[in-house]
Amino acid sequence: MRRVCALRMHADELEIDAPLVRRLVAGQFPRWAGLPVRRLQSSGTENAMFRLGADKVVRLPRLPRAVADIEHERRWLPRLGPHLPCAAPEPLAPGGPGEGFPWPWSVYRWLDGHNPVAGSLSRPEPLARDLAGFVRALRAVDPVGGPPGHRGVPLVTRDAPTREAIAQLDGAVDTEAVTVLWEEALRAPVRSGPPAWAHGDLSPGNVLVDGGGRLSAVIDFATAGVGDPAVDLIVAWNLLPAAVRGMFREAVGADEAEWARGRGWALSIALIALPYYERTNPPLAANSRHVIGQILAEAEEEA
Repeated sequence: MRRVCALRMHADELEIDAPLVRRLVAGQFPRWAGLPVRRLQSSGTENAMFRLGADKVVRLPRLPRAVADIEHERRWLPRLGPHLPCAAPEPLAPGGPGEGFPWPWSVYRWLDGHNPVAGSLSRPEPLARDLAGFVRALRAVDPVGGPPGHRGVPLVTRDAPTREAIAQLDGAVDTEAVTVLWEEALRAPVRSGPPAWAHGDLSPGNVLVDGGGRLSAVIDFATAGVGDPAVDLIVAWNLLPAAVRGMFREAVGADEAEWARGRGWALSIALIALPYYERTNPPLAANSRHVIGQILAEAEEEA
């Protein structure tokens, strides 16, 4: 189960509740009418999630920019899922507009597991190996014909919003130190190899682990695409402790330039998310602070 965020996060976000989902399901999938519908606790920012019965989940976009993600997952998950060493969302049925809801939505098979929490991992070493295996497997999928990754682009494309976020965080973080680290990341060599698949949002909220702390599933492939896969290294800072980062890096096979770009991505994502979600998504804001703190501490040790 994913952690809670019940507050409205975006100005253009729709109100979505369990009665609406019941009506949508009953009207478009009569065979599932009458199944219990329960909103899931979630720190997700783009979609609302509702459990449907015991073995299904309904995913609906909260806002206009998330609408295209529905078709994206319907198209690419069946191609990617069979190549992965853990479970991935399995689309069961495509929903459409209705009952006042204007956009497409999807029904998926339910995946067991819970979100890990940075700083509270029961088995960080096995999880680091599991995550590295997921990254390697995804990179091994044939990229020909794959969609451009939203985050498979050069870090410089994030420069303006990252610096804007740093300015907004004046007094809340060491802005001078994070600016130095951001500029170091921008100097890292760009990828010279062929494009590869990346998940694009490998964060704790999109990782599921079993009762033993091992990786059981990765969810939310809305940002999955082809490009520079360094972005998937962000999990080294947003979830894994410092003691196992080297193990993760070695298992993935990241060279110095790719590692630097991955750390730059982790820093940029955290800096931009923190001022935006500080009041509306406490779990995401807390993880952003965690990432910034981890990267600052790592840089101090390396100095």
